[in-house]
Amino acid sequence: MIDIKNKETGDLLATIDASSLAGADLREMRLNGADLRGMDLSGADLQLSDLVGADLSNANLCGALLIGAHLNAANLTGADLRRARLGAENPSHAAMLSKADLSRANLERADLRNVEVRKAQLRGANLNCADMRGTDFNGSDLCHVTAHKALFIKANLRETNLCEADLRDCHLNDANLVRASMHDADLSSRYEGGFTVINLANLEGADLTRADLRNVSAEDTNLRNANLTDAELTGAVLGGAILRRADVTNANFQDVELASVTMEFANFSKARNAVIPAYKKNLR
Repeated sequence: MIDIKNKETGDLLATIDASSLAGADLREMRLNGADLRGMDLSGADLQLSDLVGADLSNANLCGALLIGAHLNAANLTGADLRRARLGAENPSHAAMLSKADLSRANLERADLRNVEVRKAQLRGANLNCADMRGTDFNGSDLCHVTAHKALFIKANLRETNLCEADLRDCHLNDANLVRASMHDADLSSRYEGGFTVINLANLEGADLTRADLRNVSAEDTNLRNANLTDAELTGAVLGGAILRRADVTNANFQDVELASVTMEFANFSKARNAVIPAYKKNLR
């Protein structure tokens, strides 16, 4: 028998007739504020359960089913969420993780489609190969995350902190990165001939100071008013991109075709290795 108690009051929330919670059926249970620190919940079914404010720090949730679970303000620091399923095709069916603490959590290959993760803490989290299509990270802290080959297609990353994030080989197509802090982020590739994709993404007003954007595919990307100071853009594909009023001081545009790029009022006189077509007007 396993007793699950409230982390603060010690009140009994549930008694599970089992020797382990691994693979347990915990669907639709009221476990808000539960003390589940370090528990083995691998493969457990927690769909639609109330885990608001629960302490799941360092818990093993590998392969767990968390679709529709309420995890707002939950403590998931250091938790193992590899291959966990939290997402859904319909946003109303996905889990909720707003204001949750996922610092250093392992979310490798997790399904986070359309999950609400607003104003959450994800510093140092492992998001490698995670599926985050349509996920709402508005205002969250993703500083120092590792997200190789992750899918952020149409994700909401507005005003997020992605400083020093490792986003190599990611797909950020049509993502909202308005005013995101991405200084020192790596959007290059780990492979020869590889590239990160940010086509159609909205990076208006984003801070990309010292970002590594080598060979990035940024077609039709909005970089209006973005800060690209000291950014590395060698070999980037910018067809149809908008750099109007962008700060490109000391940015390296080696081997970048600028013919179809909107460049008005950007300070290209201070950029490095930029070959500017003669017909371009209103440059600074």
